[in-house]
Amino acid sequence: MNELRKDFLWGNSTSSMQTEGAYNEGGKGKSVYDIRKATDDASDWKVAIDEYHRYPEDIKLMKDIGMNCYRFQISWSRVNPDGDGDFNEEGIKFYDDLINELLANDIQPMICLYHFDMPLHLAEKYNGFVSQHVVDAFIRYGKEMLKRFGNKVKYWITFNEQNLYSVPEAFKISGYKGDNSIRDLYQIQQHVFLCHAAVANEVHENYPNTQIGGMLAYQEVYPATALPTDVAATRKFLEFADNNLIRLFTEGKYSDEVVHYMKLNQLDDILDPKEMEIISHTKSDFISFSYYSTSTIDSTLIPINTCPNFYSIEGHKPNPYLLTNEWDWQIDPLGFRTVLTTISNETHLPLFPIENGIGVSEKWDGKNPINDDYRIKYHRDHIQAMKDAVSIDGVDVMGYLGWGLIDIPSSQGNMEKRYGIVYVNRGNHDLRDMKRVPKKSFNWFKEVIKSNGNIL
Repeated sequence: MNELRKDFLWGNSTSSMQTEGAYNEGGKGKSVYDIRKATDDASDWKVAIDEYHRYPEDIKLMKDIGMNCYRFQISWSRVNPDGDGDFNEEGIKFYDDLINELLANDIQPMICLYHFDMPLHLAEKYNGFVSQHVVDAFIRYGKEMLKRFGNKVKYWITFNEQNLYSVPEAFKISGYKGDNSIRDLYQIQQHVFLCHAAVANEVHENYPNTQIGGMLAYQEVYPATALPTDVAATRKFLEFADNNLIRLFTEGKYSDEVVHYMKLNQLDDILDPKEMEIISHTKSDFISFSYYSTSTIDSTLIPINTCPNFYSIEGHKPNPYLLTNEWDWQIDPLGFRTVLTTISNETHLPLFPIENGIGVSEKWDGKNPINDDYRIKYHRDHIQAMKDAVSIDGVDVMGYLGWGLIDIPSSQGNMEKRYGIVYVNRGNHDLRDMKRVPKKSFNWFKEVIKSNGNIL
């Protein structure tokens, strides 16, 4: 018996800055990534894997493997160079052509509107999502993209890994330069959710055949020990880092515990009544999330009076029972099932894991496919855990998108941290010929998709 939906979505996820390149072509404006320089262990962001010019070739690879879904990101600064000025028709045409090519190959496009690459103008002049001006600019941008593509693209998300705007990572990904204060963190969190709510409400009011869902990097953490304070700190962090956002996605309300914390710390004025009215109408058609690894929290490492949003950094401790990759990401397939079942029980919505994969340093000999049995094992174990969540726990799972089909620079710009089932022949500082070379995992994944997950 096949446990997965007959219309299950198998595919791939990417971001614009990690794939497109063409940083100064087609009328694109600068983003905060475009000015980042290469380092010893990272490339710059000017070329990436040249998807801007090579997407037809990569769509053929998706078609060959049998993928029927591709989640990509629209670069805000490609379609609106300053972020708040005139829209760039050449940039919009690029995405229209990409979408048409996907649909012609029976691949459902899924659009993400923001994946950390704030238009440089909005970052430098307005300090990113701290600013109300940037909120207004984002909502205008989101509504314009819906006008252009809302009747053609069925699946949408606003922000990649939106709960990262509730933890210190927010300061790096929101176009922000400041003193990293708790107040600014909570203001960014509020503004980003207001943006999501306004776009989600627009979808539900005017695009009846379009679905939009929340997306988070689910922060699955375990108590480091059975010490009650470890258990308490873990529960509290999960409430602030995961559950608060899930409640906003599904009920349009903040967690009572988070609101109480804001009142105790004179932050509740951030919850502007007019903004909360917009947020109150928020609904989600599905919940999507990324999942790579888990960690633990040791309460004895957390200084007194630490903000709960910081617990996972201050209290982080490796899990001695799990294997890790070269970057100390701990491999935990059972955690994947736990996350699926937990979110399902909390939301009663379809779930869509749209990022899952393992980064490994790999070298190609120029002739033979890379033998990446470790990647096959990682995905096999995680897909099996997902199937267990469906067949044993009763979770409704829409699909499974890997990160990713093709090697791309990592989120830190490291081309040598490779996630793909297709090797791209470039390094951090040597572009080479960028030839696409399927790895051993490519043919394995092809059989998995063909069997709709029955053959692992």
